[in-house]
Amino acid sequence: MEHELVGLAGPGGRWRPVAAVPFTVAAAALALLPIRPVWLWAALIVVVGAVPWLLGALPEARRRRPRPYWRLSADGLERIGPGGLTLTRYERDRIDALAVTTGDGVLTVFHRFGRTAVGPTVSLGLETIALFVTARRLGIPLHLLDGEAGDLLDPAVEEALRVPGLDDGPASVGALPRDHAAEKRLLDQEAALLAAAHEPGEHLPRHAGEVRLDTPAPLPSRRRITALGALTGVLGAVMIARIAVEGTAAFGARLAAACWAVAAIGGVLAARRRLAWAAQVRWTISAERLLVRARPGGRGPLEVPAAEIAAIVLGPGLRADPLSGEPQRAELAALAFGHRLELLARLPADGLDGFQLAHALDDRGYRVITPGARPPRRPHYGLDRVPDVFPWVPGGRLVVADGGLGWADAAGDVVMQVPGEHLGVIELLTIAGHAWVRLHDADGDELLAAPLSALRISRTDLRESARREGLPVNDAEYDAYLSAAFHSAVSTLADPGPDAEPAPASLAPGAAREGGPDARPSERADADPADVPAVPALALGLDAPPGPAAAPGTTLDATRRSRVGTYAMSVALCEAVALLGAVWIGPELGGFSLVASWAVPAGVLVGLVGNWLYDRNRSQLRVSAAGLAAVTRRGRVEWELARDRIGGVGVDESSARMPRLVAWGPSGRVLRQVAFPPDLTELRRACERYGVPWGPPDADRPAPPPPEL
Repeated sequence: MEHELVGLAGPGGRWRPVAAVPFTVAAAALALLPIRPVWLWAALIVVVGAVPWLLGALPEARRRRPRPYWRLSADGLERIGPGGLTLTRYERDRIDALAVTTGDGVLTVFHRFGRTAVGPTVSLGLETIALFVTARRLGIPLHLLDGEAGDLLDPAVEEALRVPGLDDGPASVGALPRDHAAEKRLLDQEAALLAAAHEPGEHLPRHAGEVRLDTPAPLPSRRRITALGALTGVLGAVMIARIAVEGTAAFGARLAAACWAVAAIGGVLAARRRLAWAAQVRWTISAERLLVRARPGGRGPLEVPAAEIAAIVLGPGLRADPLSGEPQRAELAALAFGHRLELLARLPADGLDGFQLAHALDDRGYRVITPGARPPRRPHYGLDRVPDVFPWVPGGRLVVADGGLGWADAAGDVVMQVPGEHLGVIELLTIAGHAWVRLHDADGDELLAAPLSALRISRTDLRESARREGLPVNDAEYDAYLSAAFHSAVSTLADPGPDAEPAPASLAPGAAREGGPDARPSERADADPADVPAVPALALGLDAPPGPAAAPGTTLDATRRSRVGTYAMSVALCEAVALLGAVWIGPELGGFSLVASWAVPAGVLVGLVGNWLYDRNRSQLRVSAAGLAAVTRRGRVEWELARDRIGGVGVDESSARMPRLVAWGPSGRVLRQVAFPPDLTELRRACERYGVPWGPPDADRPAPPPPEL
């Protein structure tokens, strides 16, 4: 078809073991059985351990089986299975519009009877720019909504947050507003693609010849990984043969053979897994063609003639998981579009330098399109528990009146009021560059969390009005700003020190005219310098503001569950070492049972004592108005970050690694990683209490906190 987008799907046909875990357990179970003769016992262990690899090498098992993939075409949105069978279909004439929520990246289909969430675009294997361009070529409206699919599909949230006049047209987007910034970036990229497709030949190459770009070689190298895996397997086979020669009458010998079998098979599987992740990409760029080779990957390189390429879009994209073949996010990917805006090829570029790749393509005459800015990353905040009266009153706003908070209509009449005795504290904070308010009752429970723009009141008005009424207000960012302004204003009054030059006499305050009756002795012409008494200089001693480690704040420790898990893991590792040692040296020290009788309790004791020694001086996270600091229980400061260097604190869910707690800079760069997992709820409360922004920063719209200062 002319306008068709096929989702990313991993290749099949790679040699991989079949049912490796069950056969490993079977090999270990056979090693524990007293089978006679011993050569049959050893042969069974080796054969059973090799069966998964033999099954994977069979022609029937290695036959290339295409994985299910998604396709968007004139027939609609379909999921195609093996053999071309349609597993799921959303017909084109039944689709009113498509929407992608920027909060979770879920693709939603709007139809006449409601909305259906298809799934995240990453798991579907569809890039946002390719999906946007193809949908518009097919005449399907596609919108980017600011929020999550759960709010889009919840009727209660829709009715509570619906804004009159927003949902015009057949494909209403409900209560979620459109992300105009993200849509503008996609429209800009589409305009650049249209210009490249309809203006060929204007971008001439500036350099002749070809250039080669390679990703860095993996460490350790693929050869070393292969050699280590083979060595582990051979060592396990040799040790099993040695145990068979010495005899398998004792249970300890058979247990040692089972451990060696599991270690050998596990080492080979781990080496294969590491080889799959040790990928290398090589680009050969010339004015005639693009040649991309990925290892491991297909047998041949991917070649795209330059005459068929209208433009190449560089930016974050997708790549197939080396083990499962499922699509996942990639830091850098290249999409080659043709002159009819069709997607020609997905070119892997993960691991390459984006700067070098973009300029190398541009120098060889290729149109390179990059997103003008990254998609904004917003914290997971929403209008939690907003009273139902808010959307019922047109033109309503939050007001402070009669010693409490109320909701007034357009005429100024208060239609709902919360008395002051029912309010615990009013917290003002900054989230993603916007002013927010959190209301708590007298018991500490949260009543309201909403941006002040939705409540139609400014931060300054709410803070000053509430303080005039005697309501408890906590604006840590404003207080920190005033403290910093005070210190900067009075820092010039500090003692200049003994080496500073004295001020001229003409600048002395209250100095009389020369020779006058009120003139000082040093100012009179006939005064003897030796007779002038020493006048002590005015000195105002000011202490420097405390740092993040010393400022008043909240200290957060690892959760009890994490600490218990650490103790259990330490004891388990020590017990494993104790059992392996009893198997290894047991025959020389009186047998496995005798050695295990004292090695097992010793392992428990060593694990508990060792973890206690670490636990008594573990790191803790300190949150204060001055910033963040990692301080041990004995007071040693490991690192600290000042408040002006912090752009956000939260969980980094990058695809390349496990989720981790980090501190970002204002530009979005990770500054520090917190090694221990504190309670995220308490951490968020502490950040809001002391004015530290929670969640990743929005690099597109940086706003110096706090607003309205």
